[in-house]
Amino acid sequence: MDPIAFQIGPLAFRWYGLLIVGGALLAAWVAARYAKWRGQNPEYVWDVFVWAMLGGILGARLYHVFSSPAGAGTGPRYYFLEEPWTQLALGSLQIPFPRALAIWEGGLGIFGAIVGGALVVWWYSRRHKLHLPTWLDIGAVGLILGQAIGRWGNFFNQELYGEPTTLPWGITIDVIHRLPQYVDLPVDQKFHPAFLYESLWALGSLLVLLWVSRRFKAWLFPGDIFCLYLILYGIGRFLVEFQRPDAWTIGGLPTAQWIGIGVVVLALFLIWWRHRQPNEVPFIMGRGGPSKSRQQRRHEERLRQKA
Repeated sequence: MDPIAFQIGPLAFRWYGLLIVGGALLAAWVAARYAKWRGQNPEYVWDVFVWAMLGGILGARLYHVFSSPAGAGTGPRYYFLEEPWTQLALGSLQIPFPRALAIWEGGLGIFGAIVGGALVVWWYSRRHKLHLPTWLDIGAVGLILGQAIGRWGNFFNQELYGEPTTLPWGITIDVIHRLPQYVDLPVDQKFHPAFLYESLWALGSLLVLLWVSRRFKAWLFPGDIFCLYLILYGIGRFLVEFQRPDAWTIGGLPTAQWIGIGVVVLALFLIWWRHRQPNEVPFIMGRGGPSKSRQQRRHEERLRQKA
């Protein structure tokens, strides 16, 4: 399919960018509703939305620029020395533009987006004196939905595909977009849609986060949902990387798998360590609400369930 969705005069609107922005808007809407359920002011979500999206995109692009995918011929040397400029088309005009910032050419690393977005939430929370773990939870619920939608931009760019397959849901890739080892395969050869696998995993993870938020709210501490997000996404990314023939590797293992293992272990440790403490602030926390012990919250939840 044409990567350009439509054009207005000299401005071309690409599916990749539209899906990122559309996914971010829907993610913010869901996060705002989740914030309200958590007893927080949902207006903060929209207040930080643009900054968090910019921070996430910048972090995601930097991760891609400083990575070196196998067979792609890219990396820091490519973006800053070999091919530092690309052309930004505005009608008949061709304007030089830094290739490292040209996100429409593809290449965003979600782990960089997580770091960039989390730093923005940290900064915003400090500035407005908000409870950071609670807002990381809220951000995680929105982020996982945005990932599920944004991954479809890879479909229009014909990227993030896996090994050749004969499965009925396989997708064809134009020769010009194939990795070197697949150029000589038949034109109608199908490939695993790795982007689809990650998108479906993200949607399933969103449902798990919302279910756990309700089912175990008497047991959860603020920040646990963010940790659970890291666990779920880390596992999903570890599995999807088996279908990434162009993966950036370290020591023979895709770098994303190393990072996935690391964030899963870190998140599990944080949940274990924090739950060793006898008292914590309540998970569902209205502004100015009193702190309660974990035992009190479990008792209240049992009473609510009986009622």
